[in-house]
Amino acid sequence: MREASASHLVLIPSYNTGEKLFETVAAARAAWTPVWVVIDGSTDGTGERLEAIARHDPGLRMLRLDRNRGKGAAILHGLRAAVAAGYSHALIMDADGQHPAERIGEFMARSMRAPGAMVLGVPLFDASAPRERIIGRKISNFWANVETLFAGIGDLLFGMRVYPLAPLLEVMEASRFMRGFDFDTETVVRLSWRGMPALSVPAAVRYFRAEEGGVSHYRYGRDNVLLVGMHLRLLAGLLLRLPHLLWRRLR
Repeated sequence: MREASASHLVLIPSYNTGEKLFETVAAARAAWTPVWVVIDGSTDGTGERLEAIARHDPGLRMLRLDRNRGKGAAILHGLRAAVAAGYSHALIMDADGQHPAERIGEFMARSMRAPGAMVLGVPLFDASAPRERIIGRKISNFWANVETLFAGIGDLLFGMRVYPLAPLLEVMEASRFMRGFDFDTETVVRLSWRGMPALSVPAAVRYFRAEEGGVSHYRYGRDNVLLVGMHLRLLAGLLLRLPHLLWRRLR
């Protein structure tokens, strides 16, 4: 295992992701130290198993929420603990094996060269990607780019990314939103409004079928309604900030 970083950690939220969690953690630990996992009220026994593994691995830490609170809430719990421990940046990635853990070092290196920027993964899809998810992503990305005045952000939804912790925590603490899957899009938009630059890193993404151990908590009807509400909220926020954002863009 590599020497532990004093500034950058890997943060993985997990809710009932089964065996994929352990594959993801093993791959992340092979690439980086430290790795923290937030068990978001899982009921599949993964928390107990991971806790046993962490007892024998000083580079792995597990945090736990008493009940399922949502992706963003789990990340917020980890962010608070990371800031309290003195870390300045976190690479956030999903627990379901979709994100390429072997690219962690590259993402971290980009962040260390530009510590004031977000490092955002841009997905490279293969044949496993559901067509409806790709179409929905294109629509959501279009509106998110409108909301950031086309600031050059490659993808607003890909969940593998590195953030500076202090401004991210400030943005999240100031809002009651960003506690579910809206975390990925809304945090990037709001940090962009604050003038934080974004660096894009292409990365392969893979969707696993159920027989391959794939787990998805995405519900197309319910979650698309929530996404529409999020974009309406962000468009309203854009209108309030438009004079300032246009002035900054013109300069």
